[in-house]
Amino acid sequence: MSLPSRPHGISRAATRLLAHGLLACAGLGALAAQAQTVTLGERQAARVDNRQQRQDARIDQGVASGELTRPEQARMEAQQARIGRMEHRIEADGQVTGKEALRMEHAQDHASHRIARQKHDRQDRPARRHIAAR
Repeated sequence: MSLPSRPHGISRAATRLLAHGLLACAGLGALAAQAQTVTLGERQAARVDNRQQRQDARIDQGVASGELTRPEQARMEAQQARIGRMEHRIEADGQVTGKEALRMEHAQDHASHRIARQKHDRQDRPARRHIAAR
C-alpha cells in the first residue's frame, strides 16, 4: 500500500514551496527564541560592567587633568575594586535578585557622586615644574 504523495490539484512545485516556507518559518521562530534568551541578570551584569568602565574612565580623566590628587585616585580605585568584588559575589550563584541589583545600583551611585565631588573640590594636583636646561 502506498501513501498519496500530494492531494489532487496541487502541483509538485507548490508542495515544495509550501514545505520550504514552513521550514523557513520554523527556523525564524527558533532564531527569535534564541535571541530572547538574554536574561535579566545578564542585562544587569552588562549594565554594571559598562558603568564601571565609564567610572574608571572618569577617574583616569580626572588624574590626567589634575582634578584628582594621587590619594583621591587611590581611594576611588579601591572603591571601584570593592564594587567589582561585590558584583562577583552577587553573580556567583548565577542569579541576581532585585534586591541585589538595587544594592549594586546604590553602590555605583555613591561612587559616581564621590567621583564628581572629588573632581570638583578645590584640591588640585600640583603642576610639575619644568626646569629649563641652561
